Amino acid sequence: MIREQIIARGIHDKGLIKAMRSVDRSLFVPKECKESAFGDFPLHIGFGQTISQPYIVAYMIEQLHLVRGMKVLEIGTGSGYQTAILSRLGCQVFSIESISELARTASKTLRIRGFGNITLKEGDGYAGWPEQAPYKGIIVSAAAPKIPRPLMEQLDNEGRMIIPIGSPYGVQRLIRLTKNENSITRESLIPVRFVPFVSDRFPF
Repeated sequence: MIREQIIARGIHDKGLIKAMRSVDRSLFVPKECKESAFGDFPLHIGFGQTISQPYIVAYMIEQLHLVRGMKVLEIGTGSGYQTAILSRLGCQVFSIESISELARTASKTLRIRGFGNITLKEGDGYAGWPEQAPYKGIIVSAAAPKIPRPLMEQLDNEGRMIIPIGSPYGVQRLIRLTKNENSITRESLIPVRFVPFVSDRFPF
C-alpha cells in the first residue's frame, strides 16, 4: 500500500511514510471490510461515514508540514485511522467526533493499540476546541460549504488548515489556509469527495 499508493503518487515526507507504515489500516475498518483495508479507496465505517483513502490521508497531512511536538486539531475522528498517524508523527492531537458511537469505538481502538498524545471528545467540530487553542495544524475530514470562522480563529500564527470545501452532492476541493500575522493565504489544491461536515451550523 505504501509503495504503490503513497510513494508512487508523490508523497515524499519520510516521517509521514514511516508513520503510515507503523499504522495497520485494517484495525480501523469494520470486520466485513478487512479484505479491502489496503485498497486506495474510502470504506464505509457506519453511520453514513467513511475512512478516507490512504493517499488522501497522506496528502492532507503532508500539506500541513507537521513536525514532532506540534499541536494539531482534527475535525472528524471517524474510525481513528488518521488520528493514529498524527500520533505516530509525534504530534499532540486533539480530535473531535460528532457521532457518539464512532467516538467511543475510535477511543477504544486507539487506547488498546497504545497510540498516545491523543485527546478525543464528542462534539460539534464547527466550534473547534478553543480551550486547547492555538493549533499549528487543523485538519478537517468532512466537506463544509464554507470555512468555519471558529477554526480560523483557533489557528496559530504560521499555522495551516486543510479542509474540503463544497457541496456533498457536487464539486469539492481541498483548500489550504496559512495564517500569518497580518493575512491569511488561501490555496486551492485538488478535487476530492468527502462526506458532509455534520454540524447544526450547516444546512445539509
